[in-house]
Amino acid sequence: MKARVYVTLKKSVFDPQGKTIHDALQSLGYRGVADVRQGKYFEVAFEGLGGEEARAAAEEIARRVLSNPVMEGYRVEVEA
Repeated sequence: MKARVYVTLKKSVFDPQGKTIHDALQSLGYRGVADVRQGKYFEVAFEGLGGEEARAAAEEIARRVLSNPVMEGYRVEVEA
């Protein structure tokens, strides 16, 4: 069982890397890009856990280890 964890800065936190990417895209002619927010992506593989157990474990790992809850949010997807 594999879980995907997406960690991104909260909307209220300034994202200088996302701003730099946005500016670069604008200078390259990508006019339809309104905003860019950067983040981190993790894959966590589990053995011997069911779907709900894997989701609970991945959410706990995301909250306690992979993200900074003051500045970042996260989203977890578990393979069916």
